[in-house]
Amino acid sequence: MAIEALKDKPWYYGLAAGLGLLVVLFALVWWRLYGPMRDRIVAQDAQLAELQVKIQEGRAARQRLPQFREEVRRLELELDKLLRILPLRLNTEDVLRRLRALAEQGDLDILRVTPGNLSDRDFYSEWPINVQLQGTYHNLASFFDRIGRFSRIFNIDNLSISAVDPSRSGGHSIGATFVAKTFVYREEEEEPAAATPAAAP
Repeated sequence: MAIEALKDKPWYYGLAAGLGLLVVLFALVWWRLYGPMRDRIVAQDAQLAELQVKIQEGRAARQRLPQFREEVRRLELELDKLLRILPLRLNTEDVLRRLRALAEQGDLDILRVTPGNLSDRDFYSEWPINVQLQGTYHNLASFFDRIGRFSRIFNIDNLSISAVDPSRSGGHSIGATFVAKTFVYREEEEEPAAATPAAAP
């Protein structure tokens, strides 16, 4: 019917109608095919750019990996030093054995070594060890000097020195009592879960 209507019209009417039909067909094809394809290409380009950024970040991290490993090793060595100064455990036998060995090296007679109870502080606990010994002033000073060279921290508190009879103490001239106080690192304890109230009967 549309073709018959164009029979009596000049030729350019048919040309215009054909061009219009082509435009409509092109718009439909673009809308149904090329539009979604273009959107998909844009999305894939964005994804590709994101992946390239991640690849660059991965390469940069890989280049810094030796530096990170060196930093971890340095921190582990530092932690090891700190744990020697402020250990996690009492190591009672080892500490008492060292004190006795130092006394024997310094020609001191240990009369009594009594470990005390831990006293909790902020992030550490104090551990007092009561010591009574006999010797000479020089040997006692050497004993304290050797304790000061321990990797583990020791403080000497409540030092009391008194004279003793050398004829009754094997040639020793003084007796000393003191508290050798050392420390233990306290790991943070998890807070206990709140108790659930009992249901009413």
